[in-house]
This record gives sequence, C-alpha cells and structure tokens, in this order.
Amino acid sequence: MPQDARTVQRTYLTLTTLSTLAASFIWGVNTLFLLDAGLSNTEAFAANAFFTAGMMVFEVPTGVVADVRGRKLSYLLGAGTLLVSTLLYLYMWQVQAPFWAWAIASALIGLGFTFFSGAVEAWLVDALAATGYDGPLDGVFGKAQVAAGASMLAGSVAGGYIAQATNLGVPYIVRCVFLLLTFVVAAFLMKDLGFTPERSKGPVTEVKRVFHASIDSGWRNRPVRWLMLSAPFISGVGVYVFYAMQPYLLELHGDPEAYGIAGLAAAIVAGAQIVGGLTVPAVRKAFRYRTHALIAAGFVNVAALVFIGLTSSLTMAIGLLVVWGLVGAASMPIRQTYINGLIPSSQRATVLSFDSLMGSAGGVVAQPVLGRAADVWSYSTSYLIAAAMQALAIPFLLKARFEHAVSDPTSRLPEEPRVDGTSEPNAQ
Repeated sequence: MPQDARTVQRTYLTLTTLSTLAASFIWGVNTLFLLDAGLSNTEAFAANAFFTAGMMVFEVPTGVVADVRGRKLSYLLGAGTLLVSTLLYLYMWQVQAPFWAWAIASALIGLGFTFFSGAVEAWLVDALAATGYDGPLDGVFGKAQVAAGASMLAGSVAGGYIAQATNLGVPYIVRCVFLLLTFVVAAFLMKDLGFTPERSKGPVTEVKRVFHASIDSGWRNRPVRWLMLSAPFISGVGVYVFYAMQPYLLELHGDPEAYGIAGLAAAIVAGAQIVGGLTVPAVRKAFRYRTHALIAAGFVNVAALVFIGLTSSLTMAIGLLVVWGLVGAASMPIRQTYINGLIPSSQRATVLSFDSLMGSAGGVVAQPVLGRAADVWSYSTSYLIAAAMQALAIPFLLKARFEHAVSDPTSRLPEEPRVDGTSEPNAQ
C-alpha cells in the first residue's frame, strides 16, 4: 500500500475515533437525560424524532456543501455545530425547558451530524483513489467499525458511570471538550485529496448542477435506489432500538437509577461493532455477493428483535442485543462498499447524504410511533412492532440483488461506476 494511502487511512480512523468518542459520552444516558428534564417517553422519542427530522431536512443541502465547497469544510462545520447544540442541550436540562425548545435543539444536533454524513466517507474514498489504493474498501470500512466500536465502548461506559458518580449533565460537558478536540485535529490533518471543488460557475449554479447529477447517480440508479428504500426500515428503526434499550434494561434490572446498566446498552453495541468490524473479511469470503450478506443480516436482526420483545430476562435481552449489534456492524461495511462502488466521485457526498436522508426519514416516523407504543403498552411490545417494521427492508434488499450491480460480487475491486450502476447484461 502506498505510504500516502496509509496516511489517509490513519487520518480517517483518527477522526472516526475522536468523533465517535465525543458523541458516545451521552449515548448511554441520553434518553434518561431527556426524561430527567421532565419529558415523557412520548416527548423524549419525539425529541429524538426532531433530531432525525433535522437530519432528513439538512442531509442533501449539507451533502451539496461538501461536493461544492469541500469535504473538509463540511466536517469542520459539523464539529462546530455539534459543539454549540450540545451546550444548548445542557442549558435546557438545567432550566427544565419546554418540549418545543428540545425539538429545536434536537434538530440543530441533526444538522451537525449531516455535515459529517457523506462528507467524511466521500473524502476517504476519493483520497484513497488519489493515492493509488487499489484494495477492497470493505476492509477499510471494517477497521473504521472497530475504531468506532472501541470509542463507543469507552465513551458510553464512561458516560454512564460519570453520570452515576456526578449527575446526568456532566457527560455532555465532556462531550463538548472532545468535540473541540475533533475540530482542531480535523483542521490540521484533513486535506481534500482527489477532489477539487468547482466554483467557477457560482455557488447557486453549482448547487443545482450537483443536485441534479446526484438524482441521476442516486435515485435513478436502480441498485442504489433499492438500498435507499431499505434504509428507513433499518436505520430508522435501529435508532429507536438503541435508545429504548437504555430504559428497557433498567426496567428488566429493576433499578431505575442504575445508570451504569443504561451505559451498558451502548457498550454492548460498541463491543459488537468491534467484533463485527473484525469479521468483515470473513463475511466477504462467506458470501459471493454483498447483497446476500445484507439479506441474511436482515433476517437475523428481525429475529433478534422479536426475541428481545418476548423475553423477560435481563441476561437474555443483553445476549440478543449483542447479536443485533454484531450483525449490524458486520453488514455495514459491506453496504458501504456496495453503494460507494456505484457513485461517481463528483456527486459522492450528496448521494451518500440522500442515503442518510432516507434512514432519517424512517426515524422521524418510527421513533414517536414506537415511543408511543412503549407508553401505551410496554417496551417489549414496541420491540415486537420494531421487528415487523424492520422486516419491511428485506424485499428491497432482494430487489437490489436482482440488479447485478458492478459492486455486488465480493471479489470485485473498486472502479469508477457506470451511470446506471449495473454490470453487463445477464452478469451474475
């Protein structure tokens, strides 16, 4: 591997580690934080829905920013926005702010994450291509899963026990410190390699050009479209599954103030991410096509959610959460490689943002619906409903398999995709 390619990977893994660590300090206690601020279950998950609504609204505009103004600028804007909005969250907790204020602040946090989504992944793919890297991307994304999982494990456990030793606001202060560190590191290490923003025709013209080209490379690209349509039922439901696990484990444990147990939920998913990232090479060898791996993961995750909803055992729920997190982590790099192999460089960040938008759209609907189900019936019932909703992704994954996309065979190396994303007729 060329030395520059190694530098790109190290920078990517460093930024992944720092940004995930910063974010994860609150992941183990966020739902409890909102409930402690006076919100009901329905309001807490509705606030989370505004977070995903913010992501849905801003995904494409911020993706265009990354494709027109540069991926580094987009990343720095994301770190800065998250820092300011996290401070706002902390202030509102202290003053017991009304729900409408939480909705606005949650949408701003969503805005911050949209500057990240698409931009850093597009930066990595283009920078690796520019430095002569010709290996499979699954392995690179798998390493990022391991780095993210290790960071999430450390941050979520630390956040849970920091909250237990002090109060629920301190993890948010720690998060702000690490977001500031992330901003500084990105400012020094990131360089837009393999990508030159085109600004000669003016910002409005360039935004329109990138947006329309992204429609052609994304929604009108059949294999990409099927994966996008599966995202609301996978990512959208997954957000609820993760955050509802905090109070659900406390309920099964029988102690509503055992914040360390709540942090354990995030730690379990983090540990599963580490193992899942390490298993990516084995998964690639086990399946001839990437869509086969995604379909298998879909069935396993639906079954895990069903049994999480049926069990009354804390130990069993934790074990099933491990399975759910492990399968999701192992399949994510496979999905990233599949979709990146179908997108031209010039629209990469915007198309990836479209994909994130679809997941966010699912979260906007799923979180308040499932949160209301938890209020009216129980958390266990909401997990059974979540399983049914996630099962709706499988038909779209099957449709993607039938498209014979150029990036579907696990043996294929990265290459510039055709416009329609397909391979030659009748290719298997």
